[in-house]
Amino acid sequence: MKKATIIYQSGQHQWIAVARDPERPNYLIDTNEYLITDGNTALLTDPGGSEIFSMVFAAICEAFDPADIGVLFASHQDPDIISSLSLWLDFNPELKCHLSRLWTTFVPHFGGTDETFIGIPDEGSTIAVGKLKLQAVPAHYLHSSGNFHLYDEAARLLFSGDIGAAMLPDDMNDLFVKDFDRHIQYAEGFHRRFMGSPEAKRLWCERAAAMEIDMLCPQHGAVYQGADVERFINWFSELQVGSGLI
Repeated sequence: MKKATIIYQSGQHQWIAVARDPERPNYLIDTNEYLITDGNTALLTDPGGSEIFSMVFAAICEAFDPADIGVLFASHQDPDIISSLSLWLDFNPELKCHLSRLWTTFVPHFGGTDETFIGIPDEGSTIAVGKLKLQAVPAHYLHSSGNFHLYDEAARLLFSGDIGAAMLPDDMNDLFVKDFDRHIQYAEGFHRRFMGSPEAKRLWCERAAAMEIDMLCPQHGAVYQGADVERFINWFSELQVGSGLI
């Protein structure tokens, strides 16, 4: 089962990872959700698919009152990102969902109304969570044409969506990357195929390298921390992508 783990805390400011579920059905890709809190208000990143809603909800309940989640952030439009939306709205119809302006008429097929969605312009935006000011950072074409990551400057954490994702074997269930060289082989095939634009990759690597990032938190696989953040950015910058074109 999924469990909630605090990966950052400073006073009332927390990042809680709901991650790494070795007991999930083998027909479902594993996903990570991150709850960013400021006291009794919170944002949930990429809340996941409808199939895992109950597991995510139960894990959050162990660490935080889900009634205090006011904002959802969807990095892009895929079902593993946001198809649980209607279930979250059943629980709290007042929830707001920030996502690329491109998907504000697509994602409502999962649920919601005009009042639910806040479209992020291509250049990004600031999202308030209590006193926190989180930055929606452009990551277009990596892999979606309307794609954003979420940067918390105060915590120095970057939610990186599918960048950094790794399809790990069952015996690698650690929350954090322990052995970069072993880990990265499980990220390579995914990044070669799903990241289709060398120019978009270059721009993202330049942007990420200029940020102060202590943890890079992907939507699949383990979290990169410390020196492994720079290692990943350097690795990705050298990787040939777009293998589906061959």
